[in-house]
Amino acid sequence: MPRLEPGMARIRVKDLRLRTYIGIKEEEINNKQDVLINLTILYPAVDAVRDNDIDHALNYRTITKAIIAHVEGNRFALLERLTQEILDLVMSHESVRYAEVEVDKPHALRFAESVSITLAGHR
Repeated sequence: MPRLEPGMARIRVKDLRLRTYIGIKEEEINNKQDVLINLTILYPAVDAVRDNDIDHALNYRTITKAIIAHVEGNRFALLERLTQEILDLVMSHESVRYAEVEVDKPHALRFAESVSITLAGHR
């Protein structure tokens, strides 16, 4: 993860729990499962800090609502694809300089709490 430079803000969305169709087995294709999403987003926040105005800030509520709609409204065979599509949604906001998305699939393996994929993007 890049170092936090002066004037940059780091937004973290932690443990966003959603339900979606994820997987390749018949049981996974026919039944929604929980996924746990964690986001880290860096963006320049100088104007937001100076003006104390939402119009100059990256609205994490808007981003989160778009992620919820996309994840819950679609089907995914692979965790990698789901993670990339979430990353693409985040990076579609011009002010985002760096984003990291981790998606956990709880109980994907018999003896593990979860399996996760992490992808990152920057501009």
